[in-house]
Amino acid sequence: MQFEVLSDPANAVAREFGLVFQVPEDLKRVYAEMKIDLPRYNGDDTWELPMTSRFLIDRAGVIRHAVFHPDYTIRPDPEETLAALRALRSAAASS
Repeated sequence: MQFEVLSDPANAVAREFGLVFQVPEDLKRVYAEMKIDLPRYNGDDTWELPMTSRFLIDRAGVIRHAVFHPDYTIRPDPEETLAALRALRSAAASS
């Protein structure tokens, strides 16, 4: 199975979908103490992070599966994503 994976420098796509949040001041200090330079990592001067999310989009541009959460510590389960991919593949094969 082949599929494209979106890379989103500067969170441009995430911002369009409303899936970006500003890192609060107290968390900026924690990042600084841990030597995490988020603006350098993001490639811009923002202190933004995308919400954890996965979208499966078919060739017609229709979102067929979406999982996202505002808490960055909660990640979509890879098995759930794989199951959704298999279901999409089965549906495409039978149509």
